[in-house]
Amino acid sequence: MSDVAFLRSKLRAIPDFPKKVINIFPLFQDPLAVETLVTHIVHHLTSSNLAKIDAVVGLDARGFLLGPIIAMRLGCAFVPVRKAGKLPGATTQVAYTKEYGTDYFEMQEGAIKKGQNVIILDDLIATGGSAKAAGELVALNGGKTVEYVFFIELSFLKGRDLLDAPTYAVMTFDD
Repeated sequence: MSDVAFLRSKLRAIPDFPKKVINIFPLFQDPLAVETLVTHIVHHLTSSNLAKIDAVVGLDARGFLLGPIIAMRLGCAFVPVRKAGKLPGATTQVAYTKEYGTDYFEMQEGAIKKGQNVIILDDLIATGGSAKAAGELVALNGGKTVEYVFFIELSFLKGRDLLDAPTYAVMTFDD
């Protein structure tokens, strides 16, 4: 069984929560599955001819699950992007549209240095609004997004079309 097939076998579709969702949390009940996901992403990043990665930017909150581990394996910094009001000190803020309104992401000023290359990591890309906002935060702080990385992509929603750098998803779902 391939690593992607193994990871897919750990996911659970929930048809009515309150709408259809893919539950990633069963994957985290299996240490081998977590290691497989981390190794898969790190291998992708280290074999893709990307510029040297200076930071992994993880989106609130599921980007925090593996972001620090992947950053450690790459030998780079981890930078959290959080919902407004959750980070101490001076922050940069951007708004993004969700299916039910507007929300705000923040990044601590100085967390990304001018000219640094970063990847943006989250569990899922759907419409792309939150990932796009994270990319805007990186740019506002002087960094360059070299790739967006997701555990799962809902490709039928075409969220990657909003993003300003290449996109990689470990698993893709078409419906």
